[in-house]
Amino acid sequence: MTAQLRQAADRDRFVADTERFRRELLAHCYRLVGSAHDAEDLVQDTYLRAWRAYPSFEGRSSIRSWLYTIATNVCLTTLRQRRIRILPSGLDGPASGPEHGSNPIAPGEVSWLEPFPDEWIAPAAGDPAAVVVARESLRLALIASLQHLPARQRAILLLRDVLAFSAPETAAILGTTTAAVKSGLQRARARLHELEPEPAELLEPADPRARALLDGYIAAFERADASLLEQVLRTDATLEATPFRDWQSGLANCIRMLDSQVLDAPGEWRLTATTANGQPAAALYRRDSDGTLRAGGVVVLSPTPTGVSRVIAFHDPALIALFGFADSLPG
Repeated sequence: MTAQLRQAADRDRFVADTERFRRELLAHCYRLVGSAHDAEDLVQDTYLRAWRAYPSFEGRSSIRSWLYTIATNVCLTTLRQRRIRILPSGLDGPASGPEHGSNPIAPGEVSWLEPFPDEWIAPAAGDPAAVVVARESLRLALIASLQHLPARQRAILLLRDVLAFSAPETAAILGTTTAAVKSGLQRARARLHELEPEPAELLEPADPRARALLDGYIAAFERADASLLEQVLRTDATLEATPFRDWQSGLANCIRMLDSQVLDAPGEWRLTATTANGQPAAALYRRDSDGTLRAGGVVVLSPTPTGVSRVIAFHDPALIALFGFADSLPG
């Protein structure tokens, strides 16, 4: 066999061994760093490193554990050099009035959390329950809370509680001791409970009630009808949007802000349903001066049996491509 044929055979074997883990590695990197864009880059780096090291991989661990070792340590190295990603509600309390963007963030001042496309969640053949677990571990509230944990504690909690690696396996992945993993996990769980003592019980995106709430939210924007929003949002709803510092709490404040600052005239907005972080979501398009609908970002809803409890709009047109949508629509 020539060197070229041997390399091609090695590459085919590498792809067969590793490619099936790509989606779950994307989710893992996203949980660690809070950015879908960064997760893509980090997984690409993981596979490049794995390919270079593949000839020396001798099966001392499973392929999956080996890839998670590389991916986790790539993420931890990156996190040493970057600020944590947050939401507006992680900066300060809610705005005292309905003004939107009265105290905007200067570009580059804050690293914002990003949504994660549900299309990237690894499918679990014949196991719908596993898909539900994957979605729950990607809820935006949880991802936002995870960013406030020290990076290694974050990694320990994810490896143990989300991915179900044993304490010795986690220690091997992180190059530490089992005792350190156990103590780190205890501290991480305690801190996470402080940040989110009672996680909200959200409806699954496929639940007809969740879809009805999303449809109502979309109709309210496309018709510029604030009264429809009153039927969708809970009385204790919160509303936040990157890259603005201000956020709203309470139905009255949310409605006033949206009605006065966002809704405009009927037909100014087009929303396309999707899912993100295991929650109902929509791609946002807004009409520009020439009548073209331009990508604006993604909005994610937190649906409960009594209405939407939280709305987070991510005003970043670059997110649209991640969700598989065009950057513009004909008027």
